[in-house]
Amino acid sequence: MNEAIRILRNEHRSISSVLHALRELAQTAQDPAVRPEFAVFRAMIYYIDTFPERLHHPKENDVLFPRILIRSPAAASLVQRLRDEHEKGAALIRELERSLLAFEVAWPLGADSFQAAVKAYANFHWDHMRTEENVLLPLAEAALTDEDWKIVVGAFAGNEDPIADLRENDFAQLFSRIVSLAPAPVGLAKPWKRAAG
Repeated sequence: MNEAIRILRNEHRSISSVLHALRELAQTAQDPAVRPEFAVFRAMIYYIDTFPERLHHPKENDVLFPRILIRSPAAASLVQRLRDEHEKGAALIRELERSLLAFEVAWPLGADSFQAAVKAYANFHWDHMRTEENVLLPLAEAALTDEDWKIVVGAFAGNEDPIADLRENDFAQLFSRIVSLAPAPVGLAKPWKRAAG
């Protein structure tokens, strides 16, 4: 497997692991007798917003997609669909943030709405990543030249956020924070405390 595809798949795995954890904790938060630690939800949503939007998607939009279009113009509708999904994902994140805020302010009310927003975003993003891995990447492997891959690998290996000058290490630290805040079995923190009745 070439280095760019390895990096892209690893990034998908990181995003997916946070989405799985978020879904699990949103389910745990359905118990009105257990007050969630909202900091872990905020950290997870920050991660799935910032990592794809500032590190992952720009590499696809600005480097991989244009190289594919040069070599395979017939892929234009697929590439446009994936670009549109990048934009839709950003809008779904805003809905997730609004839902979390409403849940935190009105707890225990809002747990259902928050869980629904989590499921909608997670399912959308998993479908998007599945399309990239099962359709786009095989197309790229067949169409791109060695020179194309050098360009793509150069962009993907940099892992630099052009907006906030964040690097991959910053996301590794954020991921570690999520693991330390999330209760078992998702993370390493103690289970959420039962609310005083």
